[in-house]
Amino acid sequence: MYVILAGTVFLVAIIVFANWKISHDSKDFIYSDANSIPAQKAALVLGAAKNIGGRQNYYFTYRMQAAKELYDAGKVKVFVVSGDNRWKDYNEADDMRNSLIELGVPDSIIHCDYAGLRTLDSVVRMNKIFGQDSFIVVSQEFHNERAIFIAQQEGLTVYGYNAKDLRLNRSSYRTKIREVLARVKVFVDIITDKQPRHLGEQIEI
Repeated sequence: MYVILAGTVFLVAIIVFANWKISHDSKDFIYSDANSIPAQKAALVLGAAKNIGGRQNYYFTYRMQAAKELYDAGKVKVFVVSGDNRWKDYNEADDMRNSLIELGVPDSIIHCDYAGLRTLDSVVRMNKIFGQDSFIVVSQEFHNERAIFIAQQEGLTVYGYNAKDLRLNRSSYRTKIREVLARVKVFVDIITDKQPRHLGEQIEI
């Protein structure tokens, strides 16, 4: 009984620490005002499914709108849209690229990263493949915090521009729960020196 209790307390402590640490270490690099965020050459837009269950995914929609806000504010010169492309009929990067073009972002400044299978992959590839050691990441605040913390472990300077978040409902509640566990996984990745699944030749942007 005491072993189970001690194990439970230890697990809860790890979860609490991981979530506090990531928010604490990233807080000075988070922005919600496009006019205040430091200008950078590039912005990394983190992937999400455009639609879920045949319905519009507002996490995706709001990220595209946030990226357009950065462009309109003159804060970035190029975008890297990074997402999952493991299945024939599922391509987050192309969906993001097409949506940004529809919003008025020039096609010529959008670069697709088709190997952004995880946030870690997207952030590390931004440096090792696209050659950026300082950039803006675009997603919801909770996601930006984790991306910034991962970047900090890689010695990178990354600023987060927050897309609008969703109100708490059945769908967003599941996302928030996954985020709590994903933050614990960040520390597992650090301990095991986890690397992106795919790297490859450098791409100049």
